[in-house]
Amino acid sequence: MPTTLNILSRRRPQWLKVKVPGGPGYTEIKSLVSKHRLHTVCEEARCPNIAECWSRRTATFMILGDVCTRSCGFCAVKTGRPIGIDFDEPRRVADAVMRLSLRHAVITSVNRDELPDGGAGIFAATIREIRRRLPSCHVEVLIPDFRGDELALNTVIAAKPDILNHNIETIERLYPTVRPQADYAQSLRLLSRAKATGMLTKSGFMMGLGETLDEAKVLLNHLYQAGVDIATIGQYLQPTPQHLPVRRFVSPQEFYELRDYGLRAGLRHVEAGPLVRSSYHADTQAESAACAV
Repeated sequence: MPTTLNILSRRRPQWLKVKVPGGPGYTEIKSLVSKHRLHTVCEEARCPNIAECWSRRTATFMILGDVCTRSCGFCAVKTGRPIGIDFDEPRRVADAVMRLSLRHAVITSVNRDELPDGGAGIFAATIREIRRRLPSCHVEVLIPDFRGDELALNTVIAAKPDILNHNIETIERLYPTVRPQADYAQSLRLLSRAKATGMLTKSGFMMGLGETLDEAKVLLNHLYQAGVDIATIGQYLQPTPQHLPVRRFVSPQEFYELRDYGLRAGLRHVEAGPLVRSSYHADTQAESAACAV
């Protein structure tokens, strides 16, 4: 007999229903990504907003391959041993960004813990190549923790992205289950170090993994104390039966409450809702945060 959690994971409330991907914008981006031998987190992480975002001609490019060295309990990206580095990837990503005439490009990656710099050099090269090909485009990077390596972080910062994002993902209590190969305090230190350089910083986390509303509010306070400007909060959705189950579906009203709490705590912009993901409407988030200075 199925457990309550299994039934819960299958029966999504109406507010989590999304449209089937399709349309000219979706088809164009899918074709471009395939032609340039690129990866997007939209596909690899099974983002529920892929139809909307691709129809708006926006996408989040995932560099450094599609195999991650970590095995987080929530993530649909493949886990294993990556092979080599594609040094031509920054050029191809920049070419795709230019062909789409993006105003705001988001670049993320898998974890590459086997590399001395965690892939920071490829991040920096991608930022510089986009700047060269399309100077008007704002560049946002969603980086891993680089195992706390400050030199790797500084390599990315030196390339001058417009926004530096690192997702905290969940509350501290759930880290051993949700992010067993990461460290809560280390992620906060990374964000604090980035903010100390004067960068616009961003982080995000999921609801529905077993946290309480009060614990989520504590996390928002920690993000503010680390100097984070923009926070994103969305509903966790179990990508496969092998991943962590959904403990509960958080109501839109609770997301509104968290948004208001985060703004009162001092964050410049809080994007909160069931379908919100880190790069969802990233361009408008950046504009809102800039206006709140």
